[in-house]
Amino acid sequence: MNYYVCLHQEGVSSIPKFIEKAFANNYNAVSTSINANMLPFEAHESDPTYPATILSASDWNSKVVFTLSDVNVDSPNAKLREHAKEVLMRDVTWAEHLQNMGNVMVRLRGPENENLASIVLAKTKGRWLIQVPITNPELATFEHRKDATAEEVSETESNDPWNWWNNLRMVTKHSTKLKVVVELNDADRPCKETVRRWLGEPIEAIIIPSSLFVRNRSNYCVLKKEWQIIVGHFISVRANIIISTNPNDKALCQYADYVNKLINENCDKHALKSYENMLEIPLQPLCENLDSYTYEVFENDPVKYRLYQDAVQAALLDRVSAAEAKTKLTVVMLLGGGRGPLARAVFNAAELSKRKVRLYIIEKNPNAIRTLSNMVKMLWADKDVHIFSKDMRDFSPPELADIMVSELLGSFGDNELSPECLDGALKLLKPDGISIPYKSTSYINPLMSTVLHQNVCQALPTESAFDYGYVSLLKNIYHIDEPQALFDFEHPNRAENIDNTRCKAISFQVKKDCVLHGIGGYFDTHLYKDICLSINPLTHTPGMFSWFPMFFPTRPRTLREGQTISIKFWRCVDATKVWYEWQVVNSPDDWEHHNTGGTGYNMRL
Repeated sequence: MNYYVCLHQEGVSSIPKFIEKAFANNYNAVSTSINANMLPFEAHESDPTYPATILSASDWNSKVVFTLSDVNVDSPNAKLREHAKEVLMRDVTWAEHLQNMGNVMVRLRGPENENLASIVLAKTKGRWLIQVPITNPELATFEHRKDATAEEVSETESNDPWNWWNNLRMVTKHSTKLKVVVELNDADRPCKETVRRWLGEPIEAIIIPSSLFVRNRSNYCVLKKEWQIIVGHFISVRANIIISTNPNDKALCQYADYVNKLINENCDKHALKSYENMLEIPLQPLCENLDSYTYEVFENDPVKYRLYQDAVQAALLDRVSAAEAKTKLTVVMLLGGGRGPLARAVFNAAELSKRKVRLYIIEKNPNAIRTLSNMVKMLWADKDVHIFSKDMRDFSPPELADIMVSELLGSFGDNELSPECLDGALKLLKPDGISIPYKSTSYINPLMSTVLHQNVCQALPTESAFDYGYVSLLKNIYHIDEPQALFDFEHPNRAENIDNTRCKAISFQVKKDCVLHGIGGYFDTHLYKDICLSINPLTHTPGMFSWFPMFFPTRPRTLREGQTISIKFWRCVDATKVWYEWQVVNSPDDWEHHNTGGTGYNMRL
């Protein structure tokens, strides 16, 4: 995605000249009133002061964001309300004439927006950019009022502009036509949690007023450090920048150059951005053979295989003393060889530790076997390596393993059936043998993400879309509370009666008014001793991208600050499949029970 930096000014007499000025100062879009210098003209006026032909259709769509008249279509005064509707509908009609897929921006004035919602849903072309102040503008007035009571201040603070947006979003049923434009202001800097909450919304842009800029020692326009951090958070979720100035401002180029610098410093430039907020059904490598493309994506992870190598090396050093190094052979059983990255890690570990190994590779994918067989001939001809085309649960080994290495973990830890696979492969391991990894833990937390919710609604046109767990590179999300541990699995599991079903309820605290759209799922795993891999946001292994988190959707409901919610999760097993069920269990009213009986998402044994 390419960012845009947009220049916003009012009182523009010539839109073409305004565009020319903006582009000459390194902006690539403009925002101005749809009514030029008449704000607002009467509803019956038909002449908008400029014809459609002053710009090409392409320029209207790509270079101009129209600001609609700042009128209150939800005014309690009936006459004002009707007049406002006429003015706004006239603006919308003119905008739809000029743009067949452009953007119009309208400012929210308060929590009541039912009439605005009706107009939003009636507009058929383009998108609505909903301009919302990041904090209530009334708060700034109390700085200059000595007569303000604590009750007045508290009431104004509770009138949170996020709730204005949320009311509109709910009435429009999470319409994908709505995007948020968050307006910063120099009178009141928001707290960290307020900023974090907005990151879970469908952010189109932020508005930075020119008054937020200060001059540094070089007389250059910059933002103070606190504002740099806030703007950086929005840039990290792909928010564009709108700079709002007066028409006579002489520092336009400096503003644009500075925010472009901030964009370069804060935007994610990773190669996986096309996966951001995309929902995918998790892989099932136990019952489906992975293709070469999928193997290659995983093999490009620069971190995972190095840590596996470190774990195997540490285990070899612990099991074989220096005195035994030249004589004692360690049998390593690799469960799921893929196209060879873990085998390379084992051989590298053996070389670095100066220990002798015999490697058995068990791989059920016949296509991967062809690549592994070629590697044995071309790369590992001098190695003690043996390949078997078998399901690990059905394999009878020539000898038992000292070390069992596997990479069977999914985004939720056990969702690719590592417990069932490793329990079935227990017969391959010596009584004192070790498993790498030896423990995995899943984690969950409640999430707000309008974008993910909209994607769920589009993923499957049926009710069952909410009964699936999805893998996604989470981007536009708000962590309502921090992740907590859910299910543990340890290996080797030598229990007499192995039971891999689980059930647990976890309570979370709501820090800010928000909407629960679903549950985030993560895991961490201990490979050997203190060598770990993690996609838990609190402990994420730096630079590792082999696993995206999981997302378990729920029906959206508004939560209030200070509220406690409990999420209950089940891991269920029958003769043919494993599945999860999830439910928000808040006494006295439990929410919908998702994926009952595994009718949606399940993992086939």
